[in-house]
Amino acid sequence: MSAARPQRVVVGLSGGVDSAVTAHLLKQQGHEVVGIFMKNWEDDDDSEYCSTRQDFLDAASVADVLGIEIEHVNFAADYKDRVFADFLREYQAGRTPNPDVLCNAEIKFKAFLDHAMRLGAEKIATGHYARVREREGRFELLKGLDPLKDQSYFLHRLNQAQLSKTMFPVGELPKTEVRRIAAEIGLPNAKKKDSTGICFIGERPFREFLNKYLSNQPGPIKDDRGRTLGEHVGLSFYTLGQRKGIGIGGVKEKGAPRGGGEHDAWFVARKDMAANVLYVVQGHDHAWLQSHTLSADDLSWVAGEAPPLGACAAKTRYRQTDATCSIDAADHAHLRLSFAQQQWAVTPGQSAVLYDGDICLGGGVISGAA
Repeated sequence: MSAARPQRVVVGLSGGVDSAVTAHLLKQQGHEVVGIFMKNWEDDDDSEYCSTRQDFLDAASVADVLGIEIEHVNFAADYKDRVFADFLREYQAGRTPNPDVLCNAEIKFKAFLDHAMRLGAEKIATGHYARVREREGRFELLKGLDPLKDQSYFLHRLNQAQLSKTMFPVGELPKTEVRRIAAEIGLPNAKKKDSTGICFIGERPFREFLNKYLSNQPGPIKDDRGRTLGEHVGLSFYTLGQRKGIGIGGVKEKGAPRGGGEHDAWFVARKDMAANVLYVVQGHDHAWLQSHTLSADDLSWVAGEAPPLGACAAKTRYRQTDATCSIDAADHAHLRLSFAQQQWAVTPGQSAVLYDGDICLGGGVISGAA
């Protein structure tokens, strides 16, 4: 979406195709574009999993093709204080956090935004698939137009001040068009595959990574009848709904439990932190994996105030279709939702994000479900 007049826009160049096309589109619209590459992690920067060096080379060659300046900025200390410490605290407490949500709120749209403003930027831009709309002096966060790529879920903690300074040019386009533009203008990373790893971990083996930072106590794995089936390696390493890597694949049922047949897969269903017990159940549709209500805290509302009680839609995980629900309670401290249809494996630590059609209202961190 073109601005009324050319502005100085600082673009977060990640080395990926989306941010590269973002910079190109803004330049085409007549803006003065400056690129910044953010380095957020350096603990094991020389390992095979950390692609920071290659990403910077890709970002620099994009800047070269586009004819823009690029600056390398290190936010690793901010990241460790504001994102990673919280990430570890949540895992140690048995929850499953979403660091990408916190990274956007604390680094990309706080530390990076502050840095860009110091460089004289009027706006910042990133390659996220989302949109910003100004209406009657308020800023709305909208879903990206490509439903398969929409990233508003990860951006739901952005506030009015942040959105007023932010542009998401590729949010107006389908991913196929972004790839086409990249190839057409000869960007060196036009065919680079999308990053799927957690924002600082990359594609490395997750359990091995966590093991370096968390102390964990092994304990029993039990089923819904209280029978011990094996031993877990530490509750932090498991998430609700997890099917692979539980370590009881060879266990066969005699007289199948509720909700599962003899050969049905096992799923992580509950964690008893006090007793250090991991509970698993058989069958995707087992009652222990279904919830009609959830509560959330640590809330953040895009408009600056909670939405009214009543009908709404929500996602309890990324890539889920919006689920019809009712807001039973909402303020700045507590949110309670009830769903028309049962939700599967609602996971404490993940984000519950509310929508009114294409408008992302905000949300909070799931604290419990029933």
